[in-house]
Amino acid sequence: MVVDAPAHAQTEADYARYPTYDGTDLGLTYREGKPTLRVWAPTAEQLTLRLYDAGTGGLPRATHAMQKAEGGTWTYQLPAGTSGFYTVQATIGGQARAEVADPYVHAVGLNGQRGALLDAAAVSPAGWAQDRRPALKQPTDVVIGEVHVRDLSMHPQSGIRHKGKFLGFTETATRGPQGVKTGLDHLVELGLTHVHLLPTNDFASLDESQPGQRYNWGYDPLHYTVPEGTYATDAAAPQARILELKQLVQALHGRGLRVVLDVVYNHTADAGRSSFEQLVPGYYYRHAADGRLANASACGNEAASERPMVRKLIVESVAYWACHYRVDGFRFDLMGILDLETMRQVRAALDKEDPSIFIYGEGWTAGASPLPEAQRAVKANVAQMPAVAAFGDELRDGVKGHFARQKEPGFASGQPGLEESVKFGIVGATRHPQLDYAKVNYSHAPWAAAPAQALNYVACHDDMVLWDKLRAANPDASEEELIRMDALSNAIVFTAQGVPFLPVGDEFLRSKSGAHNSYNLPDSINQIDWGRKARYAPVFKFYRGLIALRRAHPAFRLPTQELVARHLEFLPDAPAGTVAYRLREHAGGDKWNNIVVVFNGNRRPAQVPVPAGRYTVVLRGLEVNDKGLDQLTQDAKPLTVPASSALILVQ
Repeated sequence: MVVDAPAHAQTEADYARYPTYDGTDLGLTYREGKPTLRVWAPTAEQLTLRLYDAGTGGLPRATHAMQKAEGGTWTYQLPAGTSGFYTVQATIGGQARAEVADPYVHAVGLNGQRGALLDAAAVSPAGWAQDRRPALKQPTDVVIGEVHVRDLSMHPQSGIRHKGKFLGFTETATRGPQGVKTGLDHLVELGLTHVHLLPTNDFASLDESQPGQRYNWGYDPLHYTVPEGTYATDAAAPQARILELKQLVQALHGRGLRVVLDVVYNHTADAGRSSFEQLVPGYYYRHAADGRLANASACGNEAASERPMVRKLIVESVAYWACHYRVDGFRFDLMGILDLETMRQVRAALDKEDPSIFIYGEGWTAGASPLPEAQRAVKANVAQMPAVAAFGDELRDGVKGHFARQKEPGFASGQPGLEESVKFGIVGATRHPQLDYAKVNYSHAPWAAAPAQALNYVACHDDMVLWDKLRAANPDASEEELIRMDALSNAIVFTAQGVPFLPVGDEFLRSKSGAHNSYNLPDSINQIDWGRKARYAPVFKFYRGLIALRRAHPAFRLPTQELVARHLEFLPDAPAGTVAYRLREHAGGDKWNNIVVVFNGNRRPAQVPVPAGRYTVVLRGLEVNDKGLDQLTQDAKPLTVPASSALILVQ
């Protein structure tokens, strides 16, 4: 059999002549209890279906020749009640290729080696029919917390029994050191609306028979529409992974939280061994001019999303998660590798399910791609993808310093010249009359048509966590000074227009011991240390109050560019290293008439002019109180703002 990818010989014109299939029944479907498998393999001379008793090992108990059908597909119907596992094997050019599960597989055995003869859509927990998405009025109301499935529960003091598992998210009343809330209760306490899970689909890097031996983030997809087995209590039981991920969704929905899946459609773990390459060689991947696999993912291959059957697979996979798992949002890894039309079709498919499902992604690639820039789903083209958002690295690196130059500080720790980059994020990457776009670090023009298209953040799973970055960039700073910089950094994020994003644990100064790429490092580095929540209780209290402040005041969540331009006014004469603005005239229908927001990134106090008047102080340094901390009467003199701090005044 052939396992390695053949030398690329086809052209785009050749692929364009392949027949395509428009039906909605690719993969394994059930009607009246009878399973039918339909696989697209237009260049195959023969497609063989093999049935097995187990997910791994053993000889096939039956072999069937599939029948050629319309649109380049092959089909075979099995008797009702057929159980076990299956593979398909294509013969192309007279050579039998490797046995694989089909690309549309929804249930698999151990390590995804074989598909399971199982109606995955029918596997549901008790009460699933009554599950509902929590209410969401508008996308700028979204507050996202990102977490890896293992990280939430693995710490010895997490108080969670199902460590490293989907079911860890379903446990309530879990407590850590000094009685702090952990796990699901913590996510609720923090005030999030959406919980973003790092990849939960079946990935290749871990041996599911040894789930605790190694760690990986999971950005090496094996099967796009199957839950990962290491997160299930029994990876060899196809039902377990399906049922337990649905129980996770159900548990979060029951506590008012929506669920976001991190999806990785831009590449696969191993092109040569993938079901794509074994069934339709060359078609699913882009190639360079010399015939080698293109590599904009920096993972060895990139998916050719612009080709009809690749696009169809992506769109239908996303729709399946939304429909059958009731997922509420999707974060697209390296979204810039995918093409614009695919992302627009993803949006259209999800709108049919629920228009409130939130989509966002990385609006860049990790390397050069043969797909022309004008066709890519990159930041510069976000306006061409309505209701799709992208991460704003302008604000990220403006606030904390360059992501890759770990020792380089940012605005929040005194680095000069980054004020316009911070202001770019404050207006949600939209057009604003007071911005000097030529001075913005990366984008010299607005790229978001509306604030909801801009994801504001200063840290995520990639690169250093915020606390480690601040320590590396400010080695002479005391812990007290670093805490002020940390609070300032996310005060900027959570008061900016757009959608705020936080890696869970940063709200109590999470550390990964300085690691900047922990994708395969052990739990000792990656697990959330709940002891820090107790140790840094005032910091957690600040973050909780900051999120509550945002959620209580629509002035920070304006839905349109026009409203931002009308109501958000940058104050004149702010000194270097500071940014000051006013949200005026009951912005967004807010009960507060005027809100003055001041950020001092300098490591010394600054004198900042603000409009004269009587104010209530609602945020100062690490203190935040919607009802007011104290009163302030401001005259014509500039206001003294302490070093490395935020200040919010309201009228």
